[in-house]
Amino acid sequence: MPAGPRTTLGVCNLCEAICGLELTIEGTGPEARVTSIRGNPSDPLSRGYLCPKGVSLADVHADPDRLRAPVRRVGTGADAEWLEIGWDEALDRVADGLAGAINAHGRNAVGVYLGNPNAHSLGSATHGLAMVKMLRTRNRFSASSVDQIPHQLVAWQLYGHQLLLPIPDIDRTSCFLVFGANPMASNGSLMTVPDFPNRLRALKARGGRMVVVDPRRTETAKAADEHFFVRPGSDAVVVLAMVRTLFEEGLTRPAPYVDRVDAVRELVEPFTPEVAERVSGIGADDVRRLARELATAQGGAAYGRIGVSTTGFGSLAQWGIQCLNILTGHFDQPGGVLFTEPAIDFVARRFVGPVIGRGHYDLWRSRVRGIPEYGGELPAAVMREEIETPGEGRIHAMLTIAGNPELSTPDGKRLGEAFDSLDFMAAIDIYVNETTRHADVILPPTTALERDHYDIVFHGLAVRNTARWTPAALPKPEGAKHDWEIYRELGLRVQRRLVRRPGLRIRLTQRARLAASPRQIVSGLLRITGTTTLKQLLRHPEGVDLGPLRPTMPERLQTENHRIDLAPDLVVGDLPRLHAWVEERVAAAADGLVLIGRRHKQDNNAWFHNIERVNRGRPRHQLLMHPDDLAERGIADGDLVTVTSRVGAVTVDVQATDDLMRGVVSLPHGYGHQADGVRLARASKVPGVSINDLTDPDLLDLSGNAALSGVPVTVAPA
Repeated sequence: MPAGPRTTLGVCNLCEAICGLELTIEGTGPEARVTSIRGNPSDPLSRGYLCPKGVSLADVHADPDRLRAPVRRVGTGADAEWLEIGWDEALDRVADGLAGAINAHGRNAVGVYLGNPNAHSLGSATHGLAMVKMLRTRNRFSASSVDQIPHQLVAWQLYGHQLLLPIPDIDRTSCFLVFGANPMASNGSLMTVPDFPNRLRALKARGGRMVVVDPRRTETAKAADEHFFVRPGSDAVVVLAMVRTLFEEGLTRPAPYVDRVDAVRELVEPFTPEVAERVSGIGADDVRRLARELATAQGGAAYGRIGVSTTGFGSLAQWGIQCLNILTGHFDQPGGVLFTEPAIDFVARRFVGPVIGRGHYDLWRSRVRGIPEYGGELPAAVMREEIETPGEGRIHAMLTIAGNPELSTPDGKRLGEAFDSLDFMAAIDIYVNETTRHADVILPPTTALERDHYDIVFHGLAVRNTARWTPAALPKPEGAKHDWEIYRELGLRVQRRLVRRPGLRIRLTQRARLAASPRQIVSGLLRITGTTTLKQLLRHPEGVDLGPLRPTMPERLQTENHRIDLAPDLVVGDLPRLHAWVEERVAAAADGLVLIGRRHKQDNNAWFHNIERVNRGRPRHQLLMHPDDLAERGIADGDLVTVTSRVGAVTVDVQATDDLMRGVVSLPHGYGHQADGVRLARASKVPGVSINDLTDPDLLDLSGNAALSGVPVTVAPA
């Protein structure tokens, strides 16, 4: 007789919220399937919350378009076919292609791109990064440089480690000041905060306030006590004007371990609230008031996210936000911003150190444009030119891992054309998508429901200290491989084929690191910290509550002297560029249209658009534009328009809304599937165009992060 339904606990690792799940499973072995997914109310962090994406995990597992065996491409373009092959043949083909490029052209002839899902996979943390290091290429890229590198650079400069990020103590704060973030849709980012709607209700119930600064009236802005439109790219000026107000009004109270405070006072002197008003649109009096309210609050936290980091001055904006928290005395204080103390302390124990490290900048530069690396990676914005430009160090072979850079990095259409010029390309992915369609071989790992999980990164960025080990909910299918098994076997096969290999000691160390399973590695790391054990976590699959965030300064600082240099030369050295930008904006009679992105709770970056459950209802793909801007150009709501930037043009229907600041237009990130008429295995069920056919690879922050927000565009009737 078939087994009856049973309930098990799981985890949603699609985004940073890491929500706990209750799964109803029917059947056993290969016939097992998930029939229901709910939030787990006993989870100490997510507390039963679950967004629409989490409910759809079972749809991904059952998706007929998902790859379940390795495939190789036969033919090109619209005529391409995908033939299933065995694992040995597939791994050998990929190893031959990568090692062949290295042997013929040198180690930098291979490029690697790591997509966002790698941060959500235990196997990628324990084995994927080690495998990438074995390739020894400097042509490494990731989604981080279209997302968060300004955060990491500033954290490294101030606190001594790029992943030592202060987290808003949302459960105890009374003043939450949000720049360019939308946690109502994202459930936090570089701030793991599941169940944000209820946490916001609790904040307001205790008399607190949330203020949002954003060029769009987002879901978060609509729930805020106050919202200010801001001209994209001007956030840094607004933040520095607030810092100047703190000095001017005697509202600073930094901790005794903070150095060079007077230097900051001098550096921000030119950024008056009146200057901020002229370039941003926020009134000077409001700038001063926001600074006062934050400084005088009994617990206040300033937080900036992707809308701030993906501007031309993301690092300066993030530095200014850190200055606000430190100078108001809210740094390392309950209700302010604090550091986590995770059960696996990847900062103190340097778990990711051999690959990512504490942080470094400009150890080498990109071959074509001379753009500095950060943290061992070059900006994704230089990837295309490093493939197309002849010469020593050119990328001849490419490996993408759980990523879709053709849709998610600047000038994506031309990047896709560059992929077609490669000698060899491979992908580790569960779908044929806009990027992997260019690959010669695709290696698909198991899905999230079929493998064990521990959130090494996001427990370290959460608003409360918790730990949770989640065993696989469904059995591993016969003949399938976990991602860490793919990394291990591929790394060793490539290494054996290299003509020039590292020394025996290095090779043995690399092999030893790949030999252990993720479970063994997590068990060992938990024993080191001593906060909890794998045995205890197995007894409590709902998770273990390790308590609220608490003060840890200055001992937790990773700087050599356990002090904070508030005016690091690398960051403040970018101020002259900001001054020049401000003078240009002030002198301009009027600015044209600028483009920003947006995210939706139902989308998962560049995927989930083939899952019917989350794509019901009204379309979400349109260009959003203010009614007055439409009228000025003779365009009606619903018309087809052509949006043009320096690098490209797209045609899409437009939607009028006063949720956007005048002079700003918005397209969603991750849309534009089935480009050039190529039928993808993952058939998108939503219309739309790719915003990254418009974003400009020449627009970069100091850190190398792409300036995806504030791209100059024109809009005209199609």
